[in-house]
Amino acid sequence: MKTLAVFALVCAMMALVRAASISEEADEKDLAVKSHVVKRSVYCSPGWTSINGRCFYFNPRPMRWAKAERNCHSMRGHLASVHNVMELHEIQKMIMTATHRMKLAWIGGSDAHEVNVWSWSDGTPFSYTDWCDGEPNQRGVQRCLQMNHSEDKCWDNMNCAVKLPSVCVNRSR
Repeated sequence: MKTLAVFALVCAMMALVRAASISEEADEKDLAVKSHVVKRSVYCSPGWTSINGRCFYFNPRPMRWAKAERNCHSMRGHLASVHNVMELHEIQKMIMTATHRMKLAWIGGSDAHEVNVWSWSDGTPFSYTDWCDGEPNQRGVQRCLQMNHSEDKCWDNMNCAVKLPSVCVNRSR
């Protein structure tokens, strides 16, 4: 009888030890998942702003559109694409914070490849727009996209040789 009691006690202890190790493994997996989530959450370099899973940077130095795009490339990005009104407003807020006013700025839209077929320089779909009334106009002459035009703070196509501040975008690091 004592042997049976000892055997039952040993089995119970083994079950508890196994349950504890399974619990520890689950905790480690939870930590690994949480760690993975932390790694996948958006981290932007200093000076960049996290918006909707991407990192944005406002460059106040006026440049032509093509030079602004090259400048963004040098920072592993492109001129910004804008995919919804929330992103637009957050970018505008970022510019306002940096300049204390709503400045005109280049973003990554252009119809340089085909007149009146707008695309983003980062290759993402050009599905959201915020054109001002009557825009885009002067097709073939004004081929690059500026934001914060007029009192409506909407989009306007502009001659790419005009020098404006710019907004870059890149994926989180």
